[in-house]
Amino acid sequence: MDLNEIERLYRRRQSCRAFSGAPVARDLLEKVCSAALLAPSACNAQPWKLIATLGEKAKEVAACTQGMGMNKFASGAGAFVAVCAGKSNVSARAGARMTGTDFTANDLGILTAHLVLAAEAAGLASCILGWRNEKKLCAALGIPEKTAIPVVVALGYPADGYEIRPKKRKSLEETLLILGEPIS
Repeated sequence: MDLNEIERLYRRRQSCRAFSGAPVARDLLEKVCSAALLAPSACNAQPWKLIATLGEKAKEVAACTQGMGMNKFASGAGAFVAVCAGKSNVSARAGARMTGTDFTANDLGILTAHLVLAAEAAGLASCILGWRNEKKLCAALGIPEKTAIPVVVALGYPADGYEIRPKKRKSLEETLLILGEPIS
């Protein structure tokens, strides 16, 4: 894969807010999650656990991501992946204390990016959901109530006619600064 192919993938991936309701195959969901789990993490701590849901369990999770008018479209997703924060290793925790950096949050963000890009490459649309009822979500997933679930990703097939929107981004001049010159 070259840089042009990767850029096409990035341009194609968007937050889908109109899913078709078609089911997602278990083996496809497993492949997407397996690819995402190759994401790097601070000190290789891999401070995460993915909990993927299909079928009736996915419908239950969809309900946990809705409320106050939010995420109505999630009912059409065929699968969900809850990105749960796990325990980091000693090296990553020490580094976090020394630098004041929340490596686990960074690692979960990197994992989530890998997840949605793997889904796109596999032909699945995705939407990263921030709003959720975490207490109900933990109950639906059968995990302890104090489990941190910073992100839930809805996965599925886009509804017919759901088009890829052009990316609206700030200019390179506003967002990129390159210092120094190459060493020859």
